[in-house]
Amino acid sequence: MRFLPLLSSVFISLLSVLPAWAAPKDTPPAPVWEHRLVDFSDADYRYAVEQLLQDFERSSGRQLIPRAKKKVGLKIYADSGPGLATPFGLVRGLIVALEKRGFARENIFLVGLNPLRLRLTGYLPSFSSGTVPFPGHPVYVLESGKFYDPTWFYDSPLPSRFDPVTNDRAVEAAAGGKSTTTTEEDRKSFLATPLFLDADFWINLPVYTDHPILGINGALVNATLWNASNTFRFFKSPATAPAAVAEMAAIPELREGWALNIASLQLYQFIGGPYFNSLYTNSEPQLLMSADPVILDALMLQKLNAARKKAGFEPISEDDARMLDFAQQLGVGLNDPAHVAWQRSGGSSP
Repeated sequence: MRFLPLLSSVFISLLSVLPAWAAPKDTPPAPVWEHRLVDFSDADYRYAVEQLLQDFERSSGRQLIPRAKKKVGLKIYADSGPGLATPFGLVRGLIVALEKRGFARENIFLVGLNPLRLRLTGYLPSFSSGTVPFPGHPVYVLESGKFYDPTWFYDSPLPSRFDPVTNDRAVEAAAGGKSTTTTEEDRKSFLATPLFLDADFWINLPVYTDHPILGINGALVNATLWNASNTFRFFKSPATAPAAVAEMAAIPELREGWALNIASLQLYQFIGGPYFNSLYTNSEPQLLMSADPVILDALMLQKLNAARKKAGFEPISEDDARMLDFAQQLGVGLNDPAHVAWQRSGGSSP
């Protein structure tokens, strides 16, 4: 797979200039680890996460320890609002495991998108209590506008600035506080640089829902559209968002430090997403982990469709979730849930 050279730090639209291709069928799939949970307690998560990380290190030969930058980032998800966010227990368990591997508390940082949703889900302290959920760990709020670098952006001629939920504050933050922008500015989605400039590596912690435009909202989307500015514009047409997700996920600098994706199935939503609706959620005592976000999304798409079918709803079609095929074409991962290299935590097969 050949990427275009980086010109003035502008990322060219890859799908518009590269021929479509499929990953070779004999490419070995990245392992997917599964660990059964018991009660979703902090102790339960702490044990599960440690076992999963040990398995990954043993299998890959890669130690998740501090390197030159001595920092690690955790991309959390809070964008469905209260009730459906990355579980605190998972984050606490991961922090304990990373501190055990030598990371200082202040060098394990969390990255989220929207300040209101981060506060409503408890990741930021409430105004009434002021309680800090993760003392000593920085929480970087992307829509504050403080964590985008003007030299690092995804450049796309796709529709100009558009926000389907009239989130004017997010639009202004993405434009550096301006309420109006130029056509050139509207082409740019600035990337969250702490994850790939400041950290030795980063770990993606998605929560799964369906999505009316993308089909599935999970590992790929949490690492891309919920990890950059000016991305609501892509939802104006079903043809634009899947390509944007795949192209952003294929950016070499973003992928280089993207170590793992860990998803808890404590709660996931199969219809009506991405906004939380408790009537359409399932819960399974399970953690899934893989370095490949595409295969993880493909597996969860099967779970979402099984739940939709059981509840009498139409499944999400391949056309509705074509970002998975696009991501495979760009070498991000394999969209092949029929040939998953399963590993049960501890080394046995499920």
